[in-house]
Amino acid sequence: MATHMSRCRSWSPVQRYGIAAYRRYSGSGGGYPNISLSSPLPGIPSPVFASVDGHEKCETRITTLKNGLRVASQNKFGQFCTVGILVNSGSRHETKYPSGIAHFLEKLAFSSTAQYGSRDEILLTLEKHGGICDCQTSRDTTMYAISAEVKGLDTVVSLLSDAVLQPRLLDEEIEMTRMAIRFELEDLNMRPDPEPLLTEMIHAAAYRGNTVGLPRFCPGDNVDKIDQAVLHGYLRSYYCPQRMVLAGVGIEHEQLVECAHRYLLNARPVWGDATPANVDLSVAQYTGGIVKMEKDMSDVSLGPTPIPELAHIMIGLESCSFLEDDFIPFAVLNMMMGGGGSFSAGGPGKGMFTRLYLNVLNRHHWMYNATAYHHSYEDSGLLCIHASADPRQVREMVEIITREFIQMAGTPGEMELERAKTQLKSMLMMNLESRPVIFEDVGRQVLSTGKRKLPHELCALISNVTTSDIKRVTSKMLRSKPAVAALGDLTELPSFEDIQTALSSKDGHLPRTYRLFR
Repeated sequence: MATHMSRCRSWSPVQRYGIAAYRRYSGSGGGYPNISLSSPLPGIPSPVFASVDGHEKCETRITTLKNGLRVASQNKFGQFCTVGILVNSGSRHETKYPSGIAHFLEKLAFSSTAQYGSRDEILLTLEKHGGICDCQTSRDTTMYAISAEVKGLDTVVSLLSDAVLQPRLLDEEIEMTRMAIRFELEDLNMRPDPEPLLTEMIHAAAYRGNTVGLPRFCPGDNVDKIDQAVLHGYLRSYYCPQRMVLAGVGIEHEQLVECAHRYLLNARPVWGDATPANVDLSVAQYTGGIVKMEKDMSDVSLGPTPIPELAHIMIGLESCSFLEDDFIPFAVLNMMMGGGGSFSAGGPGKGMFTRLYLNVLNRHHWMYNATAYHHSYEDSGLLCIHASADPRQVREMVEIITREFIQMAGTPGEMELERAKTQLKSMLMMNLESRPVIFEDVGRQVLSTGKRKLPHELCALISNVTTSDIKRVTSKMLRSKPAVAALGDLTELPSFEDIQTALSSKDGHLPRTYRLFR
């Protein structure tokens, strides 16, 4: 065998492929002697490439059932589908109830139901169709979702109906949920990444005591107050067909509507058919303000390479709701600000040319993080910047953030604006390649507006944003009262009045303070 292999290796190209083939494809003579690699070969058919125009060939289809439930679908070829129920219910709707109900419902989702005796039974049923399930709650939406094979659609919709409308909410399940929530609250205060805690604090400061300012995580004092009776009272008010959307991606619309008729049209919830009461219709009231949490951050991250002790500041201003035309310019502005951590292995595509990198992280080596966030809801919004540094440099860090807010009102460069718009469009299109992301986009848009803007429509709106749009929305934003969240050693933190004065000035500088003793 070895002798045969060595003989094969020693064959010339002529012996291997034949004289005709050798002459035709060798560069030394014959068929195509001097053709560049970038030129098409003569006699070969021209390639046909797929056209990329950003238009989805299958538009989102929406049907409203007699009971008010909306069914929305987006066809997408493939063996698997993502189907779920989105409910217009979240922590912002807990004004008349103990805060934390949405957090409880998220943990209790896909537990025992009228049809399934336990969570394990549900998971085994889904396993037969290669499926997984998940529930997520936010400040304004609760989402139950299942990804499974298309042929298991009937089982999936039946299971969703049971999980949403027929949960048993047994005492032992509620007790296990209490334990899980206590552990999560403890973890929230111990984790090195303070972003979830700061987000909670900035909302509490911006919308003090109302709607999206209510706590998303269950407060420790309320853990023992929430029981089956409280949950049923809340579900009776908010889990009604008019506040729900059954959304699906990867399935035929007619099939989904047929399943909705079968399992959701006449389904009777376990809490009864009483007319919804105690529904909170409050509109978000932006208040501004400050929420501080003095905390020793020196031992948050232990180990061989511990993170140094940091103080974290988040400053926000009111933007707009996602229903307003200004939502797109604010999204572009947020992308223009960008930012991130002090270390990044990325290039331009990772936001290295955004303002918070160029003006902050690249100039002030002592800052560990500077990131812009934009939170938008149906009646308000919040654009904020999170920064972290050594506690001794908090005052200087706050002044850097306020200066960046003031500089937003200047005219952005054409290249800077185009880069931000291109980055926003590419991020949008890349995210919408994922089936679960399409599902969430379809469900949320139909739930809030009754229709869906397709990606090419959003890209067109992004392309139309001008420098005057950025200046206009920034000027409007700077007229609002700031919201401030501060975490860590806050000895050097300026007063709220000083921060407000800086954001009202022309240059963003804090008022000078004079001390007799240092």
